[in-house]
Amino acid sequence: MHMHPENLPRITQATALFLDFDGTLVALASQPELVEVPLGLTNTLAALYRQTNGALALVSGRALFDLDGFLAPLLLPASGEHGAQRRTAGGLLVSAPPVDLQQVLQAAEGLTYIHPGLKLERKNLVLSLHYRHAPELENLCLQVMREAVERSAGIELMQGKFVIDLKPSGFSKGTAIEAFMNEEPFAGRIPIFAGDDVTDEAGFEQVQRMGGNAIKVGPGPTLAQHRCVSVTQLTEWLQLASTFLPKTGSPGLSA
Repeated sequence: MHMHPENLPRITQATALFLDFDGTLVALASQPELVEVPLGLTNTLAALYRQTNGALALVSGRALFDLDGFLAPLLLPASGEHGAQRRTAGGLLVSAPPVDLQQVLQAAEGLTYIHPGLKLERKNLVLSLHYRHAPELENLCLQVMREAVERSAGIELMQGKFVIDLKPSGFSKGTAIEAFMNEEPFAGRIPIFAGDDVTDEAGFEQVQRMGGNAIKVGPGPTLAQHRCVSVTQLTEWLQLASTFLPKTGSPGLSA
């Protein structure tokens, strides 16, 4: 059954809006750098940023500079690398303490050397091992990387859609949303978070615990109480909200 945007929670001037990027605002691509930003998305996000008085943040597994590049010249509050880095509404960069990634880096490099279908992405505080082009290697990648994590301190393994992320322990999209909600202009608002992957479930749990609404984009089991079927439907919902919200608020940040 297709869910229409009007069946999703309503975005108001009292909303704190949190949005994943890949698989939520943009369709997944064969390589992370090949995603295409839908026409008009940046303008819609800029409008919603103004209409919510700045209470809109991206919550992604990507590095912050990646997000900024895709949405330039828009520069939004954002959490990158699964909560390990966060840019506040005031522009302050908050990072997790650095961890020693040597064991997991060596293990991942060994896998990519033997299996060229794998892709290793190095971020600031996180390593991502992509196996979209070699899905038959999923179990091998998990086994090798879990063993490397066991030899490391302060590192967690998290599996997403055709990707294994190695990240600082204790940080997630849920912790990022919680931190935003303790700061202006998010504090005191009703949070909404939309995401598509198992890596978004911590965020779903967090916003629903705070009396807000979680939206799962696409199929699959989820804690989220709301669902829409596609990126297109999610972006239509955002566009609809920006059309009907009062055209007030502070101007958007720009790079």
